[in-house]
Amino acid sequence: HLPFAICHLPFAICHLPLRFEISDFRFQISDFRFQIFATPFCFKHLPPKIFHRTPNTEHRTPNTEHRTPKTENRKPKTPSPMLANWILAARPKTLLAAFAPVTMGATLALREGRFQLWPMLGALLCAISVQIGTNFCNDYCDFFQGADTDDRKGPARAVQSGLISPRSMLMATILMFAITGAASWLLYLRAGWPFLVLGVFSILFGVLYTAGRFSLAYLGIADPFVLFFFGPVAVAGTHYVQSLQFDWSTAIAGLGPGLIATGLLVVNNLRDIDEDRHANKRTLAVRFGATFSRYQYTACLVLAALVPIAFGAIENEWWPSLALLMILPGAFVASKVWRNDGLALRPYLGMTAGLLLLYTVLFCAGLLLQ
Repeated sequence: HLPFAICHLPFAICHLPLRFEISDFRFQISDFRFQIFATPFCFKHLPPKIFHRTPNTEHRTPNTEHRTPKTENRKPKTPSPMLANWILAARPKTLLAAFAPVTMGATLALREGRFQLWPMLGALLCAISVQIGTNFCNDYCDFFQGADTDDRKGPARAVQSGLISPRSMLMATILMFAITGAASWLLYLRAGWPFLVLGVFSILFGVLYTAGRFSLAYLGIADPFVLFFFGPVAVAGTHYVQSLQFDWSTAIAGLGPGLIATGLLVVNNLRDIDEDRHANKRTLAVRFGATFSRYQYTACLVLAALVPIAFGAIENEWWPSLALLMILPGAFVASKVWRNDGLALRPYLGMTAGLLLLYTVLFCAGLLLQ
């Protein structure tokens, strides 16, 4: 029997790993295949202890410990800790400030029959990447400048809390601004040199927002830059890269999302007023006090509600005035901002972002209805 045993050895070797490493279902298939090779006339006379295994039910007992539970008992997958940390550092609630004006600019182009998908996506990529890059840079710089401490009232900052290393945050900041630069180059190829200049200044002011003791945030002059770049520049710029025509009415329409985005910054600074004062971060809330900031927040919402009226008067289109309905929930949020301080203001940052989303949806719906 020795020659037959040698011939059969490869089949036995190939079969053994399957027995121990693959699920029971595949084991049964491989076992069946084994019997095919083992039962021809040349093997059926071999000693059964060598090749014909005695049936053994022990190894066939289902092992449910390693098996995936039934679908109804499964829990939804949660992001990995590393991914969750980066999402936290990107500050998703603030990204609406980048998404909203680009959506309005695209809808204005669609209204004129000049919508272009790829230029719009380029503008969206540029806006979101510069927003995330600014948030990353803010996280990195505030850690070294002492503005983020264990006593902060806002969400935990990734670098300060040790979730992300300073070096990783710095590299991510550079990556985001590199994406902004690449998107600006594509917009330059479509619409000319002004968009290359806008890309450079967007990156520059994104860095200067908190980099250094004489940065925009530390000097208390960040508010007009937020109004300008996340308002008229983003809306009119998105419209221009599609239509290749500049219209002052689009810049005026951009004041609406720019003002509400400024309101986001006001609530943030009002919440962190004590920490900013201790870190010598001279925001408008620190310079002029909490009452001034509450008046500023209210003015941002009221003026944003008036922008559709001004746009309608210029273009003789009144359906976009649907955005005026934003003032109803806006009045509720503003009343809460007036009554709360510190950590209690944390929910109203998200609510202000919700107002920006509502304003954008109503304004764009009005444009399409018109």
